[in-house]
Amino acid sequence: QVQLVESGGGLVQPGQSLRLSCAASGFTDSYYSMGWFRQAPGKEREFVAAITWSRSSTYYADSVKGRFTISRDNAKNTVYLQMNSLKPEDTAVYYCNAVEIKTTAAIFRPWGQGTQVTVSS
Repeated sequence: QVQLVESGGGLVQPGQSLRLSCAASGFTDSYYSMGWFRQAPGKEREFVAAITWSRSSTYYADSVKGRFTISRDNAKNTVYLQMNSLKPEDTAVYYCNAVEIKTTAAIFRPWGQGTQVTVSS
């Protein structure tokens, strides 16, 4: 059974940084690309960033490009999202999941509990 446990969210001021973590377990195939998604109140869940298993390629939504960095530690089955220069529009619940790189579609259901990121002065 796949488990995805996100952590690291919090309340920060605009311009500050946060680092999210996602501990993944239960995968039958270790070679999944992994990604981060977010859902703001009243909006659809959207793709944020993805990284291939080999870490050779990363992908970002235009809205976070240059500010967010995705990384992973395969030995720890953990994916990270370093978020810098945070903006109020980054406020959302952030989720991780395995991802189909070609479509940026999330693979597993159900989602984890997510971690709340709030950017406000």
